[in-house]
Order: sequence, then structure tokens, then C-alpha cells
Amino acid sequence: MKSLFGTDGIRGEAGKFPLDEPTVNIIGSSLASYLGTVSGKPPVIVIGRDTRESGAWLERALITGASAAGAKCLSAGVITTPGVAYLTRVMQADAGVVISASHNPYHDNGIKIFAPSGQKIADSVERQIETDIFNNCGTAPTRMNEALSDSSSEELRKRYLTFLTDEIGNGLKSDGLTVVLDCANGASSELAPALFETLGAQVIAINVSPDGRNINLNCGSLHIESLQATVVAEKANLGIAFDGDADRSLFVDAAGNFVDGDATLWVLATYLLKQQRLNQEIVVATVMSNIGLEIALRSVGVELVRTDVGDKYVLEELLRRGASLGGEQSGHIILPELSLAGDGMITALGLIRAMTDEGGTLQDLTSGFRQYPQVLLNVRVREKVAFSDLPAVQQAVKEVEERLSQSGRLLLRYSGTEPLARVMIEGANQSDIETYAERIAREIRQEIGG
Repeated sequence: MKSLFGTDGIRGEAGKFPLDEPTVNIIGSSLASYLGTVSGKPPVIVIGRDTRESGAWLERALITGASAAGAKCLSAGVITTPGVAYLTRVMQADAGVVISASHNPYHDNGIKIFAPSGQKIADSVERQIETDIFNNCGTAPTRMNEALSDSSSEELRKRYLTFLTDEIGNGLKSDGLTVVLDCANGASSELAPALFETLGAQVIAINVSPDGRNINLNCGSLHIESLQATVVAEKANLGIAFDGDADRSLFVDAAGNFVDGDATLWVLATYLLKQQRLNQEIVVATVMSNIGLEIALRSVGVELVRTDVGDKYVLEELLRRGASLGGEQSGHIILPELSLAGDGMITALGLIRAMTDEGGTLQDLTSGFRQYPQVLLNVRVREKVAFSDLPAVQQAVKEVEERLSQSGRLLLRYSGTEPLARVMIEGANQSDIETYAERIAREIRQEIGG
């Protein structure tokens, strides 16, 4: 079992284990040693980071360890997570490393590792790196190593931007569109405005002045209020909010309405379906996607396939089924024919293409999707007994599911980090689902309440 790597790499407070300089040296050394053993030659590693103040020294620490173990490190400097995934694939590098904590506050940071395909690196490699960390195994650095010069980093960023404009944006006509971009003072702060201006949109960019500490601070995909206000005030056609590393994007329509990842999946699914490009006529999402998405897709003959929470699991299912669209409610959308990494800018371009090809507003395109009411109750427990071993809970679940039928959904699970049982119910009527959730919560408290 892994203890440091989660579904999105290692994440924690910068400067503290495992994101302290000696440990990051070991991570770089371990990764480079593994890659060199597999390939039989000095590995090439592409590295990028977001705008956190800790990013530069963490990158230097990783490069020092990797270089000591024989790797050639190519730094793209400040770039999005999917930008690193793209460069790793197109340059046929042995791995890509992103130093970012995504939507977390500035004092956190993280390390994500990509394979040459652009997918997250295999669990077995992460386990080997963890073993080396706990055994304090690493090639001792003899000197501080730097990667590419600033000019070379700029060339790498330009290469990614050219891919977005020339390949993803090919033929896209966004002239006449006014777009508000909230870049979260993060990795997209320079790239996103340049992309949409190049494609002809009138761009109003907010939160594009990173200072190392303001990434995600009351802005970006977790705080869309200022984006909503700006879209309405500027009479814009569309608002786009990125998170700190721009692997996800959320939207605001011209009326200021919030468009989440589920609504985005609906728009893209119906567009691809009309284009006869929705492979298998399925969409892959997680257990957290709203029942409204499932019902809306069912109405047009599309099946919603659910996975555990995490883009890693969504991608695995997409590839297993040969599907063409998947994602999370958080706005992490994957179009595997374009990129195996969620890319907020690719998602935004796809949404704009649907708008321009359909000749409608975003509000028009989301009209077939209804977000159903949801209730979530947390019940403290003294032990995590399998729900199937709790007869009263099982009986309550059975009765609730019968009442919900095809117009609602019940999800019952334990927290992975706290002594909590989580009861989540979605349905057409808020009052009904609150009553159902409390019924199940009451049975859990009586049987195993803490």
C-alpha cells in the first residue's frame, strides 16, 4: 500500500516531510534511477511548476537529486499540469514532473509524475519511490544542478501554446466572443490570455498577477463569485475559471449562472453525439456526479458509467472502454483523443467550439440539464463495519432506494481519513431526500455511532 502518494501524487505543506529538500532530493534520485534502469540510458525528465513561492526551490531540489542519478532535466518553468503532460509525450521524455498542489492554498505544494504517454505514472513506480524515501536511499548530490535557461523554458511553453492554438483550436472561430478568464493567479496566468487572444476572442483577464502567495486566494475555480460579477458587468459571452495548475475549468454563462463539471459533460456529450464522435455512446464520471447528469444523458440514449473519485480512475475506465469523454463534477474533464491529462484550456476550447458550431449561447446548451437537489450527512462512528453487516441500515437503504427508483440516488460510504459514515442522497424533492438521509443516519448512529 502507498502512504505518501495519493490519487494525485504527493501533496502536503512545503518545507515539511515529504516536501522538504532532502526528501525531494531522494524523490528525484529515485525516479531517475528507476527510469535509467528501465531504459538503459540517461533518462530525460520534463519539469514544470505553478506559481507558489515554494515551487522554485522544490524544483531545484528535485533537479539536484535527479541529475545526481544521471538524468537530464528540462524545465518549462511556470506551466500548467497538462502542459507538462503534453511536453513529456511529444518530446518522448522518460517522465514528466509537475510541482503543484492544484487548488490548495499557497503554503501547500505537491509532486505529480507523468509517464511518457501523458498518463500518471504507474503505482509500482510510486511504491518504489516511497520505499527509497523511507529507506533514505538516494544518490547523494555533489553540486546544485540547474535545468534549462529561461529562454529554453520559454520555448517549451511556446511549444505547448502552439499545440493549443494550432491543433486544438484549429478552425475555431471565436471572433466576436467576449471571454472573462479567472486564472487563479496560477499557472495559466500568462498562457490562457495569450491562447484566447490568438484565437480572436476579446479577453478580460482577472487574477493574473501571481506573487507566490495569492494562488487560489478567493479566486479561480473554487471561488467563482468575482467571475460571475465580472461576466455580468462586462456583458461577456462566457466566463472561464481555472484552478492553480489549470487541469480543470469551470464556467459562467452570459447571465452569470454557474456551469459545473457535470453541466460541461452534458454540453460536450450532446455536441459529440450530434457529431457522431461520442464513442460507445457513454460518458465516464465518478460516483459524485449528480443524478441529474445521469437522467439527462439517459434521455438522449447515452449511458453514464461511474468510477471511484479521482481523475485517474476516470481515465482508466475511458481507456478500458474506448470512450471519448469523461470527467468530474469539479471541472476536471478528459478527452482522451486529445489528451490523457485533464486540461482546463482544452475543455474551454471544446465548449466554445460547441457554442460556435451550434450557434447558441452556453445557457442554451445547458438547458437540457437539471441539477437535482442533494443532501450529505456525516455520521461519526466508533468502528467502520461493512454496511452489509448492519441489518437495520440495510433495511433502511432498501426502502429509500425503492422510493427513489429511477429519479434519485443514494451513496453510502465511509470517509477514508476520518471516523465518519457519509450518507449522500440526490432526488427531485429536497424535503423528501432530507427525510430519507436522516432515516439512514439514525440507523447508523444506533448501530455503530461514536
